[in-house]
Amino acid sequence: MHAACELVKQYGPLIGRVLLALIFVYSGFGKITGFAGVAGYMAAKGIPLAEVALVLTIIIEVGGGLMLILGWKARWAALAIFLWLIPVTLVFHNFWAVDAAQYQGQFNHFMKNVAIMGGMLYVMAFDAGPLSLEGTRERTETLGAAG
Repeated sequence: MHAACELVKQYGPLIGRVLLALIFVYSGFGKITGFAGVAGYMAAKGIPLAEVALVLTIIIEVGGGLMLILGWKARWAALAIFLWLIPVTLVFHNFWAVDAAQYQGQFNHFMKNVAIMGGMLYVMAFDAGPLSLEGTRERTETLGAAG
């Protein structure tokens, strides 16, 4: 069991960051390729300056997702995604305001976002881990100081 725990300590943060980030990177690229349609949907949901908001969304999703994957400024990326998810979840997955046919799907999306927010809090608390650009930099600085 000890060996398994050591493997998880070494590789778990990287795998966790990748799994958390994939949904954002994938979704962000989907928003790029379907820009006009997504902007129209956002405008229909009452988002002011929908095209500007969409550009910011793409930056957060793709940029923040890649930062998480690489483990570069992961705490800042997690904070940005966490804060961005609050209005996104409340506006786009408001299960309490939809008809019965949409209720379960929107409730599931709402809870998925809440769970992802929990993952972002974890990254903010514990950082990117050893297999990350930040972790590599810290190890290099430690080795340089020791030598």
